[in-house]
Amino acid sequence: MNVSNAADFGRVAVMFGGHSSEREVSLDTGAAVLKALQSKGVDAHAWDPAEKTMTEFAEAGFDRVWIALHGPGGEDGALQGLLQWLGVPYTGSGVMASALAMDKVRSKHLFRAVDIPTPDYAVVKTLDEASVAAEQVGFPLIIKPSGQGSSVGMSKVFERNELNDAIEVALQYGDTVLLETCINGDEFTVAVLHGKALPSIRIVTPRVFYDYRAKYESDRTEYICRGTASDEEETVYAELAVAAFNELGCSGWGRVDFMTGADKQPLVLEVNTVPGMTSHSLVPMAANQDGIDFETLCWRILETSFDGEVDHGA
Repeated sequence: MNVSNAADFGRVAVMFGGHSSEREVSLDTGAAVLKALQSKGVDAHAWDPAEKTMTEFAEAGFDRVWIALHGPGGEDGALQGLLQWLGVPYTGSGVMASALAMDKVRSKHLFRAVDIPTPDYAVVKTLDEASVAAEQVGFPLIIKPSGQGSSVGMSKVFERNELNDAIEVALQYGDTVLLETCINGDEFTVAVLHGKALPSIRIVTPRVFYDYRAKYESDRTEYICRGTASDEEETVYAELAVAAFNELGCSGWGRVDFMTGADKQPLVLEVNTVPGMTSHSLVPMAANQDGIDFETLCWRILETSFDGEVDHGA
């Protein structure tokens, strides 16, 4: 739905902060979104679930929510389910799609089932299982918790003697760990907004991989937008991004991350249903390349909350 009058949004809660390991990133995202919406005349207010209860929220009279909570509790379907039960529309994907996208293991199972290319992987819960799986998948490996974002708990493992430490770190963030073939190639990301792929971004980092520091702290990470070398290659990434986004049932907006293998073919890593909107974030960068400034982007994402008043894909 296209909205031309800020008053049509009603009273909006920008929900950010929360209790997850991605709280600091969420605070930055929420502050930027709040400022942008207010600059466009939207009656937007900050709401941090770590400081106020959801009982208070239910009594506060908000008409809709701009979800800026990253990680568990905000991006995994839990908040979406509560808001749906309360009858309050919200931005982005619905309950099931949010839960699936947050669960890297189930996402990869679905990608494999419909032939969306993704790196080889194994799923483990213990050090003993990891030892066996690592030999099957092969080194080097990417080790990550199944249900975290922003590269929290993620490690790159080159040799067996590094494996146990990496698994123990990942297990601090959940009981299921994903072992994934490390693809030595270019990293790309493609944002999706209202069903359309925005220009691709190629990410170049001097770090071992595109980790938390490279994403949010480093000024040495390089972003090339458009990231592809030709219109044909751009189309391949765009179509694959939308296919992965749709396969999980996502809606509204999001971001799909890729690696390219030796054959230069894109492999889908994951779908993010509440990507960052900080000064280092990728979705605003891609939108800007497409002629959409940050304030307008936040407005257009808020428009996705009207989709939820009919069918939010729960």
